[in-house]
Amino acid sequence: MAIVAAILTDPGRDLMHATTTGRPKNRLAGETSPYLLQHAENPVDWYPWGEEAIGRARSEDRPILLSIGYSACHWCHVMAHESFEDEATAAVMNRLFVNVKVDREERPDLDRVYQLAHQVLAQRGGGWPLTMFLAPDDLTPFFGGTYFPKEPRYGMPAFTDLLERVAAFYRDERASVKRQNESLRRVFDDLAPPAAAPDRALSAQPLEAARRDLERSFDGEYGGFGGAPKFPHAGGIERLLRSWQAGAQGQQPDLKALYMATLTLTRMAEGGLFDQLGGGFCRYAVDPYWMIPHFEKMLYDNGTLLALYAQAAVATGDALFRRAAEDTAAWALTEMRAPEGGFYAALDADSEGHEGKFYAWQRDEVQSLLAADEYRVLARRYGLDREPNFEGAWHLHSFVPLAQVAEEAGLGPVRTAQLLDSGRAKLFAARARRVRPGLDDKILTGWNGLMIRGLAISGRALGKDAHVDAACAAADFLRANCWRDGALYAAWKDGRARFPAYLDDHAYLLDALLELLQSRFRAADLAFARDLAEALLAKFADRERGGFWFTAEGQDPPLHRPRSFADDATPGGNGVAAAALARLGWLLGETRYLDAAEATLRAGWESMSRAPQAHTALLNALEEFHDPVEIIVIRGESPTITEWSRALATIYAPRRMVVAIPAEVDGLPEALAAKAPRGAAVAYVCRGPVCSEPLASLPDLLDALRG
Repeated sequence: MAIVAAILTDPGRDLMHATTTGRPKNRLAGETSPYLLQHAENPVDWYPWGEEAIGRARSEDRPILLSIGYSACHWCHVMAHESFEDEATAAVMNRLFVNVKVDREERPDLDRVYQLAHQVLAQRGGGWPLTMFLAPDDLTPFFGGTYFPKEPRYGMPAFTDLLERVAAFYRDERASVKRQNESLRRVFDDLAPPAAAPDRALSAQPLEAARRDLERSFDGEYGGFGGAPKFPHAGGIERLLRSWQAGAQGQQPDLKALYMATLTLTRMAEGGLFDQLGGGFCRYAVDPYWMIPHFEKMLYDNGTLLALYAQAAVATGDALFRRAAEDTAAWALTEMRAPEGGFYAALDADSEGHEGKFYAWQRDEVQSLLAADEYRVLARRYGLDREPNFEGAWHLHSFVPLAQVAEEAGLGPVRTAQLLDSGRAKLFAARARRVRPGLDDKILTGWNGLMIRGLAISGRALGKDAHVDAACAAADFLRANCWRDGALYAAWKDGRARFPAYLDDHAYLLDALLELLQSRFRAADLAFARDLAEALLAKFADRERGGFWFTAEGQDPPLHRPRSFADDATPGGNGVAAAALARLGWLLGETRYLDAAEATLRAGWESMSRAPQAHTALLNALEEFHDPVEIIVIRGESPTITEWSRALATIYAPRRMVVAIPAEVDGLPEALAAKAPRGAAVAYVCRGPVCSEPLASLPDLLDALRG
């Protein structure tokens, strides 16, 4: 908008540079967020978001400088070191603005609103750190950007010069600010698309369009979709696997979909995006080869990718996919698990002030740690026999297939794999002695839901009881600490649950509990799932148009109450909620849940039809709307029903639920209680509202499923 151009291009304003006379009191010291605590000793007079800051801005008629970031964000650290830790810069900020710091992971509601406002104002996408300047009366932003440098570069003015211009513009051009803010608010008012009419058929067309879009953007050489930077896009890969599976028994199976999914999974697991020593995936790759990542490791990425690799291992039998899943789970259980049972949020990209330093190697260091044969195999596999690939050092990336390494070394495939594993173990032990990346040790409910889901799926798919144990412990932690008097909270740290939970927290946790019930039935988890479903309907439902708001009633952020159907870095909350409610509705025979799922599809129909590839979670719900999930309820004695459910877990069937309930469990909802135990084991197969007669043997069950 016009104000952006005026502030960035007007060098003639009076630029005054005041100096501070003493360190201001910083109000972030009482917060729990690791990101906010990183700024607790800044000379900037930071406030957390709240009435104290807003009230001061209004009483003094000062604009708010809102800075949003997160603890693992590299460019957030850069701006902090350059500007927020600088006394002179802080003095200008303190003189001209009321300064507010927000952790986007604690307050995604604020981040969503102001990222969208930035996109409208700047006509380009945002990111972190997000730097927005708000009018104090209604908290509408009139100017903003992301990272601003301390000195003039990248075509941007120095941050202090920019601060002076913004403050002067707010002071001198109040009418322009008011007009632009009114225009921005009208944009927000027009955001909600109309729902599909009740009599309109919800066709499968978006599913078909998404499949075409994925193939159109597919990188046939290195896998993935689009060019650099490359993100994992787990939802798109899952769609391809589901597309292949849907037609796998037909005359024309979608082998291209399987190829696109498996090539992408292979390249990611063999690349530098994956930690070849310690397991776990980084956030994205900066190149098209999956070689050099942005080194932060986020719990949400690893939860979704753990589930995906475990499913792919079952679907294909590929040992690489199994190893990637097992190593990712091991990373989560050893490095990210809190003593209380929940999972921490993220590992920083930086250590010792440098991005990726923890993960990079020098050739002579590796040679000194390994035996000659180990080095020969590892260097060939991971490129230490080539030029450095990361700032004069080597980041491990699989350049040569292991079979080729074995052939060249003349050692045989088994011995070559053993040498690679022993070499990796030695490097991992040596790396453990380095200064580690910073840990964001808050526990986020939604992200824990994604990891619980991943562990539940990998536990049953790979036969790993320890994964299921960890998923159960995390669910118990959330129920005990983040669920109080019918209300879910979004974050926990230092014994405190904070911030009313958002749509994604409820949807992800509901979905996770449905997966956990399939891995180990616990009546408490079913009750918790029902409570979450009721909370979704009571607090988040858009009763006029269908679907769900991002915030609960009465928790509206400034500007507008957000509602989105698309995925972003995590699956779309509306899509996950729709699929989970439909599954729970069929499981329990609860039509209110089924109606809410259909209403969500209708509410998101226009958005999904415009850009189907951006709505993979909602597409899964649409697919199961057309072809309701197949539900198998097994009742009987624990050893036998466990044997049956484990047999079914070896089959990739993404549109199937298998719930094995011991005979002694009582107090079940009516729809489950009606499926009574008979003898050692019996199974009921339900498709939509129709259930089979009880099947008394595993061969009979398998025959029924094949039929």
